Amino acid sequence: MNILNLIRWKNILMIALVQLLIKYALLEPFGVSTRLDVLGILLLILASTCIAAAGNIINDINDVETDFINKPDRILVGHAISEKTAYTLFIIFNLVGVGSGFYLSHHVGRAPFFIIFVLISALLYIYATQLKRTLLIGNIVISVLVGMSILIIGVFDLLPEITTSNRPTQIIFFKVVFDYALFAFIINLLREISKDIEDIDGDYKAGMNTLPIAIGRDRAKNILVALNFIPLIGIICYVVSDLYKEIITVCYFLIMVIGPLIYISIKTFSANLKDDFHHISNMYKLVMLFGMLSLLLYKYVILN
Repeated sequence: MNILNLIRWKNILMIALVQLLIKYALLEPFGVSTRLDVLGILLLILASTCIAAAGNIINDINDVETDFINKPDRILVGHAISEKTAYTLFIIFNLVGVGSGFYLSHHVGRAPFFIIFVLISALLYIYATQLKRTLLIGNIVISVLVGMSILIIGVFDLLPEITTSNRPTQIIFFKVVFDYALFAFIINLLREISKDIEDIDGDYKAGMNTLPIAIGRDRAKNILVALNFIPLIGIICYVVSDLYKEIITVCYFLIMVIGPLIYISIKTFSANLKDDFHHISNMYKLVMLFGMLSLLLYKYVILN
């Protein structure tokens, strides 16, 4: 169980779930030309989750100092798991992840795509060891990688199958995948900022330069409230322009995505305590999950 907690098994499961939803709820039901067979999607999930697990491990290894202050009751490295064991697991997960990516790239006939997995693995290491301490750059990089875990389905499943005749259809579905990746990027970026506000005490003592440390907790909170309107307005516009005839879908977005985002704005405005921002961070995770589950509605929306 300690190893599962170390690799953030809930986040790992979410990556696998979203990739399966993109493949089997968005692409397969509509007869889109795709390259990934069952082995291919399994290899992609294995590569993505293992590299993400390795990233979580190296992040925990480098966060021991701040975790003593921010979450002393949840420290694993150096307590439940030795640092040597953690490094060993980091290497194993990386090897399995990058190795799976190498095999997958050849499996789909796009060997150069292998570099994507190498770059993701490298960026996760650089983020944990250096970029996390820099103002916003670390937040942006990790959010880009979260979005990439979604976009990569389009890269491996749609792009290799593009032909002159099917190009318009492939591009339409790739844009849908890109929109979900963009949604994941924005929500994760907001969550990263809320986590930085939550962890300001430990980060300050560790010499980090996060947004709340640079401009103060209150200003960072106000920026988070303002930025929260970006996905909120974007989703409202999408619902009004594209989904207004589908009552069930409109209700889903209102209750499961738009409502929680409005709640987050109100909660953030009045938040003062560490627990408040921890709650906000968890709410962003739920918004991310419910946003991705909306993929299950596409067959209903498009066919009607």
